[in-house]
Amino acid sequence: MLRVEGDVLYIEDTSTVDLAREYGTPLYVYSENTIKEKIAEIRAAFTSKYPDTHAAYACKAFCTPYLCKLLEREGLWLDVVSGGELYTAIRAGFPGKRIEFNGNNKSRDELVMALEYGVGRIVVDNVAELATLDALCRELGVTADILFRITPGVMSDTHAYITTGKRDSKFGIPLDDNIMFPAIRRAIESDALRFLGFHFHVGSQLHAPDAHIAALEVALDLIKETRDRFGYVVSDFNMGGGFGIRYTNQDHPLPLSGFVDPVMERLAEFCAQHELKVPHVSMEPGRFIVGEAGIQLYTVGAIKEIPGIRTYTAVDGGMSDNIRPGLYGARYEAVIANRASEAKDHTVAVCGKCCESTDILIDSLPCPAPREGDILAVLSTGAYGYSMASNYNKLPVPAVVVVNGKESRLIVRRQSYEQMTINEIV
Repeated sequence: MLRVEGDVLYIEDTSTVDLAREYGTPLYVYSENTIKEKIAEIRAAFTSKYPDTHAAYACKAFCTPYLCKLLEREGLWLDVVSGGELYTAIRAGFPGKRIEFNGNNKSRDELVMALEYGVGRIVVDNVAELATLDALCRELGVTADILFRITPGVMSDTHAYITTGKRDSKFGIPLDDNIMFPAIRRAIESDALRFLGFHFHVGSQLHAPDAHIAALEVALDLIKETRDRFGYVVSDFNMGGGFGIRYTNQDHPLPLSGFVDPVMERLAEFCAQHELKVPHVSMEPGRFIVGEAGIQLYTVGAIKEIPGIRTYTAVDGGMSDNIRPGLYGARYEAVIANRASEAKDHTVAVCGKCCESTDILIDSLPCPAPREGDILAVLSTGAYGYSMASNYNKLPVPAVVVVNGKESRLIVRRQSYEQMTINEIV
C-alpha cells in the first residue's frame, strides 16, 4: 500500500504530497485496495473456508456511506451500535437483513428504527432491553431475531479501556443463573422474538486467541444448558471481533486464521461430542478491515526545541482528529512524506494544536530534522480516527479521501466553521 519514490511517500500509486496539496490538511486517506485485501483474508480464513458463516463489519471503527456501499458489494454484513450508524447504513441503501444492531443502551427510538428497517439481528445487551424489545415488537406487529450478548468473565491481554469481556463490564447479560436463564426462557417463549443464540466480545487489538477460546467455553456451556433445560437448540453464535493489527514494529498481529481455526475446531468438536447441530457462526471485524488501510496527513507548523530535553514538532491537527494516543496511550509510526528518503537522524515529539498537554500524537519519532511546511504522514490510522473526531477547541473535522491506484476521490467533505456552529443559537 505504501512505498517511497524519490523523496515522496505514495499510498497505492498516488503521491501523499499531491493529496495534501489538493485536499488540504489534516486529511484522512484510505487505500481502497487494502480494504479489499483484508476482506479477501476474511473470506479465505472464515466465510469461504467454513460453511454457514458471515462477517459483519463493526461500523464503530469507521462509518460512511461510501464504505457501506463497498462492504455491500463485497458481501459483508454491518454491525451498528447507534441510530446514527444505522441511519448511515440506511442512507447508503444497505440491506436491512444484513445488519446487526448491537450496543448496551439502545433507545426506544433506535429500536423502532431498527425494527421498521427490518434489521437481521438485534443483539440484546440486558434484561431491561429484552422486555422493551418484546413490547415494541408487539406494538409494531413484527418479529425480531435476537442474540444475547453475554459477559463471559474473561480477561484480555490488551489495554484496560478496551477490555470488554470481564465480569465487571457495562456490556452484556451476567451469567448468574437467576438472571441468564429466566431471560433465555422469556426469549424462547415469546411469540414476538426469535431467540437465535449468543454473542460475546472480549476486547480489542488482541494478538492471541486465548480470550476468545476462554469465552467460547462459556458460550458452549450455555448452548448445551439451553438444550438441556429448555429443549431448545441454539442456531447462532457470534464470536465478536478485536483482532489486532500492526501499528508499530512492536506489534506482531496474528493472521485471522490464528483466531478463527481454534474457535471453529473447538466448536465442531463440542457439538459432535454433545450431539448438537453446529450453529451459524459470525464475527465482527472492524479495525482489522480499515485500520492499516488508512493514514493521516498533517502539515508541520511550529517547531520548538528545548535544549537537553526534546524537540516538539506541532502539526495542524491532533487529539481532535485522533484521540487514541491521549485516551489510552496508542502508539503510531510516521513519515515526513515529502522527505521520506532522508536519513532519520533526529528524534522529535509530534504534538497537536489542541490546548491539552496530553495532545501528543507520537512521543518519540525518528525523522529528518523537521521543517515548517513539511507533510507528516501518520500510519495505520484507519480505525477510530474519523469516527472519534470532535470539535474540541472548535477545530473542524478533517476531510476523508479514498485512493485506488492513481485515482483519488473525496468521500467526506472538510467541515466548515459554519457547519460546525450551525446548531448553536445566539
